[in-house]
Amino acid sequence: MNTDAKHQLRVHIRWMIRRDMSEVLDIEHESFEFPWSEDDFIRCLRQRNCIGMVAEHDDHVAGFMIYELHKTRLHILNFAVANRYRRRGVGQQMTSKLIGKLSSQRRTRIMLEVRETNLAAQLFFRRSGFRAVSVLRDFYEDTTEDAYMMQFRHRPTPSEVIIPINRITKLAG
Repeated sequence: MNTDAKHQLRVHIRWMIRRDMSEVLDIEHESFEFPWSEDDFIRCLRQRNCIGMVAEHDDHVAGFMIYELHKTRLHILNFAVANRYRRRGVGQQMTSKLIGKLSSQRRTRIMLEVRETNLAAQLFFRRSGFRAVSVLRDFYEDTTEDAYMMQFRHRPTPSEVIIPINRITKLAG
């Protein structure tokens, strides 16, 4: 990653609130050729399993992510960092926060689709440990563009790994 310590920006990651919407929409419009509308955000966030998070720096939204909770996975629907905060670790802190929500008992992976032309996002998520697992042909409604389905899989920590105990060996030994 190109972020050295002195350019690293510390952010506070919190739930998205109504007051954040204008800054989120600004980031959305500067980031995407086919941006979500305010109605798209509201419709999504009204769903019970849809979560909005923002990365805040000096009382400004530096980035945001929208994701869905599913039984065994998280699905990122929208993710962007404001131009002026890019390459300063904001996106990395947001993905780390999401990765921290995974466990071997419940949700074990994070999925997202990335446009085939969005090389910056592909490289960012690859550096974050995501891997392309399939190609979704003609995925988007606004273009004939394909998407890459990318996935991050949870790796259990040593404390999560349950080592089976062989009772017979234990008794014999």
